[in-house]
Amino acid sequence: MSKKAKLKKTLVEQILDKANIPYQSLAINALKDDLPSDIQKSTIYKTLALSGDKTGPVIGILPITEQLSEKKLAKLTHNKKVTMIPQKDLKKTTGYVHGANNPVGIRQKHKFPMFFDQRALEDESIIISAGELGRSININSRALADFVQASFADIKE
Repeated sequence: MSKKAKLKKTLVEQILDKANIPYQSLAINALKDDLPSDIQKSTIYKTLALSGDKTGPVIGILPITEQLSEKKLAKLTHNKKVTMIPQKDLKKTTGYVHGANNPVGIRQKHKFPMFFDQRALEDESIIISAGELGRSININSRALADFVQASFADIKE
Protein backbone atom coordinates (compact mmCIF):
# COMPACT_ATOMS: atom_id res chain seq x y z
CA MET A 1 0.00 0.00 0.00
CA SER A 2 1.43 3.37 -0.93
CA LYS A 3 1.99 6.01 1.73
CA LYS A 4 -0.68 8.23 0.21
CA ALA A 5 -3.36 5.52 0.32
CA LYS A 6 -2.67 4.53 3.93
CA LEU A 7 -4.77 6.43 6.44
CA LYS A 8 -3.37 7.39 9.83
CA LYS A 9 -5.41 5.70 12.55
CA THR A 10 -7.77 7.91 14.49
CA LEU A 11 -7.66 7.95 18.29
CA VAL A 12 -10.86 5.87 18.29
CA GLU A 13 -9.21 3.22 16.10
CA GLN A 14 -6.13 3.19 18.36
CA ILE A 15 -8.36 2.68 21.43
CA LEU A 16 -10.20 -0.20 19.71
CA ASP A 17 -6.88 -1.78 18.64
CA LYS A 18 -5.61 -1.64 22.22
CA ALA A 19 -8.84 -3.31 23.41
CA ASN A 20 -8.56 -5.99 20.67
CA ILE A 21 -11.96 -5.09 19.22
CA PRO A 22 -12.11 -5.78 15.47
CA TYR A 23 -13.40 -3.12 13.07
CA GLN A 24 -12.95 -2.01 9.49
CA SER A 25 -11.70 1.53 8.71
CA LEU A 26 -13.70 3.51 6.18
CA ALA A 27 -13.04 6.88 4.57
CA ILE A 28 -16.62 8.07 4.12
CA ASN A 29 -18.48 11.17 5.18
CA ALA A 30 -22.15 10.40 5.77
CA LEU A 31 -22.86 14.12 6.21
CA LYS A 32 -22.03 14.70 2.54
CA ASP A 33 -24.32 11.89 1.36
CA ASP A 34 -21.61 10.61 -0.99
CA LEU A 35 -21.58 6.91 -0.14
CA PRO A 36 -20.08 3.93 -1.98
CA SER A 37 -22.73 1.74 -3.63
CA ASP A 38 -22.04 -1.18 -1.26
CA ILE A 39 -23.01 0.83 1.84
CA GLN A 40 -26.65 1.19 2.82
CA LYS A 41 -27.47 4.49 4.48
CA SER A 42 -29.58 2.70 7.11
CA THR A 43 -26.47 0.92 8.50
CA ILE A 44 -24.75 4.23 9.26
CA TYR A 45 -25.36 5.38 12.83
CA LYS A 46 -25.19 8.86 14.32
CA THR A 47 -24.13 9.68 17.86
CA LEU A 48 -26.34 12.40 19.33
CA ALA A 49 -25.53 14.32 22.51
CA LEU A 50 -28.46 15.57 24.55
CA SER A 51 -28.88 17.11 27.96
CA GLY A 52 -31.39 15.85 30.48
CA ASP A 53 -33.04 18.25 32.93
CA LYS A 54 -32.02 15.98 35.84
CA THR A 55 -29.04 13.93 34.67
CA GLY A 56 -27.11 16.26 32.39
CA PRO A 57 -25.62 14.80 29.17
CA VAL A 58 -26.99 11.58 27.66
CA ILE A 59 -26.00 9.93 24.39
CA GLY A 60 -28.35 8.40 21.81
CA ILE A 61 -27.03 6.32 18.91
CA LEU A 62 -29.31 5.43 16.01
CA PRO A 63 -29.37 5.10 12.20
CA ILE A 64 -28.96 8.38 10.31
CA THR A 65 -32.19 7.53 8.49
CA GLU A 66 -34.16 7.69 11.77
CA GLN A 67 -35.29 10.47 14.11
CA LEU A 68 -34.55 10.29 17.83
CA SER A 69 -37.51 10.28 20.20
CA GLU A 70 -36.56 12.73 22.93
CA LYS A 71 -39.56 11.51 24.97
CA LYS A 72 -38.39 7.89 24.90
CA LEU A 73 -34.81 8.85 25.78
CA ALA A 74 -36.02 11.11 28.61
CA LYS A 75 -38.09 8.29 30.09
CA LEU A 76 -35.17 5.83 29.84
CA THR A 77 -32.84 8.24 31.62
CA HIS A 78 -35.34 9.33 34.32
CA ASN A 79 -35.53 12.89 33.00
CA LYS A 80 -38.68 14.91 32.43
CA LYS A 81 -37.17 16.04 29.13
CA VAL A 82 -33.98 15.89 27.12
CA THR A 83 -32.88 18.39 24.49
CA MET A 84 -30.13 18.39 21.91
CA ILE A 85 -26.92 20.05 23.03
CA PRO A 86 -26.35 23.11 20.80
CA GLN A 87 -23.58 22.66 18.20
CA LYS A 88 -21.60 25.53 19.74
CA ASP A 89 -21.44 23.57 23.03
CA LEU A 90 -20.83 20.13 21.52
CA LYS A 91 -17.02 20.10 21.55
CA LYS A 92 -16.95 21.45 25.11
CA THR A 93 -19.37 18.70 26.23
CA THR A 94 -18.24 15.61 24.27
CA GLY A 95 -14.81 16.58 22.96
CA TYR A 96 -15.99 16.28 19.34
CA VAL A 97 -17.48 18.51 16.65
CA HIS A 98 -20.78 17.82 14.86
CA GLY A 99 -20.29 14.80 12.59
CA ALA A 100 -17.35 13.37 14.55
CA ASN A 101 -19.11 12.41 17.81
CA ASN A 102 -18.59 8.75 18.62
CA PRO A 103 -19.31 6.57 21.65
CA VAL A 104 -15.73 5.27 22.02
CA GLY A 105 -14.12 8.68 22.33
CA ILE A 106 -16.89 10.06 24.52
CA ARG A 107 -16.70 7.06 26.90
CA GLN A 108 -12.94 7.55 27.38
CA LYS A 109 -13.52 10.89 29.11
CA HIS A 110 -17.13 10.84 30.30
CA LYS A 111 -19.49 8.38 31.94
CA PHE A 112 -22.59 9.75 30.21
CA PRO A 113 -25.47 7.25 29.91
CA MET A 114 -25.46 5.78 26.36
CA PHE A 115 -28.26 4.11 24.48
CA PHE A 116 -28.13 2.39 21.10
CA ASP A 117 -31.40 2.01 19.27
CA GLN A 118 -32.41 -1.65 19.37
CA ARG A 119 -32.16 -1.73 15.56
CA ALA A 120 -28.37 -1.99 16.07
CA LEU A 121 -28.90 -5.52 17.45
CA GLU A 122 -30.66 -6.52 14.23
CA ASP A 123 -27.97 -4.95 12.03
CA GLU A 124 -25.14 -6.61 14.01
CA SER A 125 -22.54 -4.68 12.03
CA ILE A 126 -22.91 -0.89 12.01
CA ILE A 127 -20.97 2.05 10.61
CA ILE A 128 -20.19 4.84 13.05
CA SER A 129 -17.89 7.86 13.15
CA ALA A 130 -14.24 7.16 13.93
CA GLY A 131 -13.88 10.51 15.69
CA GLU A 132 -12.86 12.63 12.70
CA LEU A 133 -14.91 14.11 9.87
CA GLY A 134 -14.75 11.86 6.83
CA ARG A 135 -13.63 8.82 8.86
CA SER A 136 -15.84 5.95 9.98
CA ILE A 137 -15.58 2.39 11.21
CA ASN A 138 -17.65 -0.70 10.52
CA ILE A 139 -17.97 -2.58 13.81
CA ASN A 140 -20.04 -5.24 15.57
CA SER A 141 -22.79 -3.37 17.42
CA ARG A 142 -22.82 -5.68 20.45
CA ALA A 143 -19.04 -5.52 20.90
CA LEU A 144 -19.15 -1.73 20.64
CA ALA A 145 -22.05 -1.39 23.08
CA ASP A 146 -20.32 -3.68 25.59
CA PHE A 147 -17.08 -1.70 25.29
CA VAL A 148 -18.76 1.68 25.89
CA GLN A 149 -21.17 0.28 28.52
CA ALA A 150 -24.23 1.25 26.48
CA SER A 151 -27.71 -0.26 26.61
CA PHE A 152 -30.04 -1.15 23.75
CA ALA A 153 -33.53 0.36 23.73
CA ASP A 154 -36.22 1.70 21.42
CA ILE A 155 -35.16 5.37 21.10
CA LYS A 156 -36.42 6.27 17.63
CA GLU A 157 -39.64 8.06 16.72
